[in-house]
Amino acid sequence: MLTLIKNGTLVTEEHTFAADILLKDNKISRVENPGVILDTAEKIIDATGMLIFPGGIDPHVHMHLPTPAGYSSDNFLSGSRAALFGGTTTLIDFVTPHKGEPLQDALAKRKAEADNCLTDYAFHMSPVEWRDSLPDEIKSCVKKEGIPSFKVYMAYKDSIGLEDEELQKVFHAVAEAGGMVTAHCELGDEIETLRNDFVKNGQTTPAFHPLSRPAKLEAGAVKKAIGFAAEANCPFYVVHVSTAASLEPIREAQQRGQKVFAESCPHYLLLDDSRYQGSFEQTAPFVLSPPLRKKSDNHALWDALADGTIQTMGTDHCPFSFEQKKIGLHDFRKIANGAGSVEHRLTLLYTYGVLQNKISLNRFVELTSTRPAKIFGLYPQKGALLPGSDADMVIWNPEKEQTISSQTHHMNCDRDIYEGFKTKGAPEYVIVHGEIAVERGNWKGNALKGQFLKRKIIR
Repeated sequence: MLTLIKNGTLVTEEHTFAADILLKDNKISRVENPGVILDTAEKIIDATGMLIFPGGIDPHVHMHLPTPAGYSSDNFLSGSRAALFGGTTTLIDFVTPHKGEPLQDALAKRKAEADNCLTDYAFHMSPVEWRDSLPDEIKSCVKKEGIPSFKVYMAYKDSIGLEDEELQKVFHAVAEAGGMVTAHCELGDEIETLRNDFVKNGQTTPAFHPLSRPAKLEAGAVKKAIGFAAEANCPFYVVHVSTAASLEPIREAQQRGQKVFAESCPHYLLLDDSRYQGSFEQTAPFVLSPPLRKKSDNHALWDALADGTIQTMGTDHCPFSFEQKKIGLHDFRKIANGAGSVEHRLTLLYTYGVLQNKISLNRFVELTSTRPAKIFGLYPQKGALLPGSDADMVIWNPEKEQTISSQTHHMNCDRDIYEGFKTKGAPEYVIVHGEIAVERGNWKGNALKGQFLKRKIIR
């Protein structure tokens, strides 16, 4: 199957230029000056007035995540479909073993859960305890399974979080195996004390969620984890940075040459802690961790995107229905923790970043696709518009205007934390493996079948 995309403007992390692209089956075959490729393809797409990006890569999603409130409401099928409507063509999710479960056994189960994923996908592995067999299991993940990134949690110690001594051992084991550690950075012991004290005092509403997880406890955990990474000589990636206070230790580490990378999410750029004021129905959808911060943190994170301190933009997509959120009606600690945004990442960053001159168009592509591909060992198969790269791309209509609504989004949740947000710019076509998944807002991807991606660390 030959598909010719002509008259478009290609945008990469470095360049913006007019070109035609020829797709052959599931790969990019040629990228040429306009008019060079003869119109002999079976399918021709006229991209006049459109921008062409490499397909988005979301490095942080939680599909079909088990919680006390039930599974997160998007499974791999519904979540990947929503991602495609928004222009994201590759997802990186997580494998979270039970305690005592070998990492490879947990991986096999997670692959089965992801079997109906419509996009290509990869996993980060999450050690949830230390045991003597773990170094060999980590090496097997890196060398045999194609999983070189390992996520640790410094909070949630009653379930999946690690103590400092365990964290240090994981950093050393991952470094020895040639991998990279990613971390949820919050000081868990201090947070649990605050949470429990608030509830004991009858302070149980969502307003106390951000107060129980203050910015200084994120920043302190970031600084501690960077120290562990330096000691082990292990590359380190900080997930969902939410506050200006965390940027200082990240910048300091980067300036001294330590391999430290950082990710943020759209909600930390566009929403703030005023969302926790109001009724339970108004505020519970915004209970996620780390919590929303101050407007000053929004501004600091935009600056960090522009200057390169933050390298990637994930979503931490983890939606729940309002009924699931209501489990915590009388105790904010029990509110299902997370929100959905995998569908909105590109449109929000384009509208409120590129169009407001906070980031360049090339930086937009770097943040949403190329840099995560490079950090997590997917480039140039993904994140590129190069001959030989996978034919995953977005043909972007820069003029299309929309209003975000839970009534029209494709995520499987009945609330949307961006309800009412106006956007300009949206996918006209989303192409996966050379096949059209979305065309002018209509679903065309019934035959899609995602594949598990083995990765190597490139950084």
